[in-house]
This record gives sequence, structure tokens and C-alpha cells, in this order.
Amino acid sequence: MLNALIIFVAQLIFVPVLTLRTIMMVKGMKEKAAALGILEGFIYVVALGIVFSDLSNYLNMVAYALGFGIGLYLGQIIEQKLAIGFVSIEVNITSKNEELIQNLRNEGFSVSTSEVEGMNQARRFRLDCTARRDREQEFIKIVSVFEPSAFIVSYEPRNFKGGYITKAMRKNRKNKEAAK
Repeated sequence: MLNALIIFVAQLIFVPVLTLRTIMMVKGMKEKAAALGILEGFIYVVALGIVFSDLSNYLNMVAYALGFGIGLYLGQIIEQKLAIGFVSIEVNITSKNEELIQNLRNEGFSVSTSEVEGMNQARRFRLDCTARRDREQEFIKIVSVFEPSAFIVSYEPRNFKGGYITKAMRKNRKNKEAAK
């Protein structure tokens, strides 16, 4: 019974670490991914060693599987809370809403606008924005207040160079260095 509990807890730690390590790899954070990989490997060997030490003990196998499943759920929650990285957000609206655009800019979001052609040559406006992932829901709430019927799509850019976000990050870094 104690072994099953150890396996279960190990999986609750292992799988979120695996999730975060994968995210770090995808985002190019090599050092952090490597450190998490070492921890992941250690936990994996210990938990699997206990399972393989007695293959007739089905409780250990069930603990491994349950821990893995619940660990996946926990890993996703942790990842959502950390919200590492940036999102590019496209907003499609029927008219150029200057109040919305100004409000987003006042809140620190980058906003580029363009006129686009929709279905049946309908004139529409598209806002192209970039934001930290941890501010994505805040952005969507602001847009929803001013444009409840807006079409909003977001995706994660692999990398970017220049623009408002880069300048803001450079400015924040200088402010932090000056504070030290």
C-alpha cells in the first residue's frame, strides 16, 4: 500500500514536470527544459522501478495510471496559471471602433488596424494585437465590452522581432536594472 501511495504521488509530480518541460522546450528555454528533464528522469526511474519490482501488484499499476491521469490535469492547470509567453490576437469587427482601440492601447496592448473585406465584399476592420499570455483574458473582456459580437482568434507566435511589445520589454528591463 505504501508503494502504491509513493507511485501515485511521484506521478502527481512527474507529469506536471513533464508538461512544463515540454512547454519550455517548445518555447526555446533550453536550460530550464534541461533542468526539468533531470528531475523528470529521476522521478520516472524511481516510480517505474517500484512498479516493475512487483508486476503481480496491480494496485501499484493502478496508482501509476491514476497518478498519470490526474497529473495531466494538474499539469494543464499549472500551465494555464503560469501562462508563459505571448499570444497574437486578431479581432474582426464591423466598424472601426476608435474607443475600443484607444482603450486597448491605454491598457498597454499593441494594436494595429486594417480594413479588410469580408463575405459578400462586406467592409470590416481587423485589429492585430500581441499580448502576454497572462493578459489574454483581460484583452478579450475589454473587446467584449466594446464589441460583443467581435470575432476573436488567438494563437501563440513562435518568435517576433521589433514592434511595440519588444520596445515595452526593453523599457521594463531597463527599469528593473535601474531599480537594482
